[in-house]
Amino acid sequence: MKLRFTKEAKIGLVTIISLALLYMGINYLKGINLFKPSNHYFVSCSNVKEVTISSPVFVEGFKVGLVRAISYDYESTDKIIVEISLEEEMKINKGSYISIEKSLLSGGELHLHLNKHVDDYLKSGSTIEGRNGEDMMASVQGKILPSVEQLLPKIDSILSGLQLVLNHPALTNSLTQIENTTKNLNQSAIQLNTILRNDIPVIVGNLKTISSDFTEVSEGLKSINFPETMNLVNTTIENLKLTTEKLNSKDNSMGLLLNDKELYLNLNETSSNASKLLFDLRENPKRYVHFSIF
Repeated sequence: MKLRFTKEAKIGLVTIISLALLYMGINYLKGINLFKPSNHYFVSCSNVKEVTISSPVFVEGFKVGLVRAISYDYESTDKIIVEISLEEEMKINKGSYISIEKSLLSGGELHLHLNKHVDDYLKSGSTIEGRNGEDMMASVQGKILPSVEQLLPKIDSILSGLQLVLNHPALTNSLTQIENTTKNLNQSAIQLNTILRNDIPVIVGNLKTISSDFTEVSEGLKSINFPETMNLVNTTIENLKLTTEKLNSKDNSMGLLLNDKELYLNLNETSSNASKLLFDLRENPKRYVHFSIF
């Protein structure tokens, strides 16, 4: 016999499935994984401000769980019970405690401080001591604001000094000089551009011409027979050397003329006598020339 569901049964089944999916989706959005095994513990706190369901639980900065529920302990008027869910592998030493820290961005966070000096562990469902950590805003007000208040007079003095510097005539003069310097640099840049545009091509052309001339000279030098030229130079030097040696020796006429002092004196005396003779001939010609008339 074929099993048939009534319309009401189908609607009920779909509703149950939808509610189950909705429950799992809400828990998933909260960060609760229903299919991952976990251990549950209770934290006794005096103040849970900014702590919400799904607030994270950290150990040494690593997330190991989250808050599942928050309830007020009516038997003890100053206690609030926070139920946390931790990973199954996470073991809590006896004597450990949880502090509630407040951050500017994520609100309240639970930080688990393990007592690493003992090897006994709490069982799932145990209660852990809760402590209130230092309020960040209170810390800011207590530590940073006094420092800021001390800095305010210094900042005011700095601003006053800065205002005096800005209003000082020397600064205005310096800015004027900088402006003039900038104008001069601009004019120099214009002149440099003019030189680069007009003179540099001419210089480059001249350099090309000089380079061509050097090339021609180099080609001409290549055509010179340097060994033969050097031989001629050496021969000429040897001839000059021989000539110099002969001029310095007394075995020839030129050597005697250059090196014999007596010959020089005789020639000098002869020249002097000849000069006297010519002078006397010019003054007394009749003494040397006779005319006879036939």
